[in-house]
Amino acid sequence: MSQIEKKLEALGLQLPPAPKPVGLYKPMLVVGNLAYLSGHGPLRNDGTIMLGRVGADLDVEGGKAAAQQTALAMLATLKSGLGSLDRVVRVVKLLGLVRCTDEFGQSPLVINGCSQVFVDLWGSDLGVGVRSALGTNSLPGGMAVEVEGIFEIQ
Repeated sequence: MSQIEKKLEALGLQLPPAPKPVGLYKPMLVVGNLAYLSGHGPLRNDGTIMLGRVGADLDVEGGKAAAQQTALAMLATLKSGLGSLDRVVRVVKLLGLVRCTDEFGQSPLVINGCSQVFVDLWGSDLGVGVRSALGTNSLPGGMAVEVEGIFEIQ
């Protein structure tokens, strides 16, 4: 078990199965020392997706829970593609999308649910990269959150 997986276990978090692509894209592409992850959604361990619109069906905490689950799906893809999460050096960039009502203006708070997982695993320096957090009125399949990322690897 990798050091990062031990940290996940200590946090009481479990990786879902690595998501499979549902279109013409790769879930992860490694170029040099960077791993680029396509947009991931809040995939649960049972294979279902967390659905809903923040500000209507979900409150900020429900959105953060979806963002946390999205981070776990991203980690599952990294583990599947790299063989070990210990190869991840740092978070470089995240782009988070929150399916929300027109009036909802707290998308950064929701995406903090994803970012916090990476801080818990790699610390407040290496676990925090640059980030954008945007609200949108539609995401594939009605999922609550979608996040893509770039990670430095060794």
